[in-house]
Amino acid sequence: MSFDMWAYHPESHHTPGMSLVGYTVMATDGEFGTVHEATEEIGSTYVVVDTDPWIVDRHVLLPAGTIMRVDRHEETILVNRTRDEIRRAPAYDPEQHRGDSQYRESVADYYRPFYS
Repeated sequence: MSFDMWAYHPESHHTPGMSLVGYTVMATDGEFGTVHEATEEIGSTYVVVDTDPWIVDRHVLLPAGTIMRVDRHEETILVNRTRDEIRRAPAYDPEQHRGDSQYRESVADYYRPFYS
């Protein structure tokens, strides 16, 4: 079975319909930001992270496959990338990138080597 970066891992404890907006994002080396928006589109599930205070006024898109665990009680999600790896991901601008398949592919190109 191949890795699908646009779907939640079965072990993540994500439940369809569960809102992750406002959850704290924990990279492998510490806190990174807060979930600003989330989608559950089949084949294109992701969260958008507001990186403030790490990078002011910057958002990044994290494919659902980067999420290893959702903790409802602590309202955190643990991702399998470091803060620096997330920081280097393509910036997300909802006005320009929402629904943009080329942007989505650039995100996939960025994360794909981590899972090959």
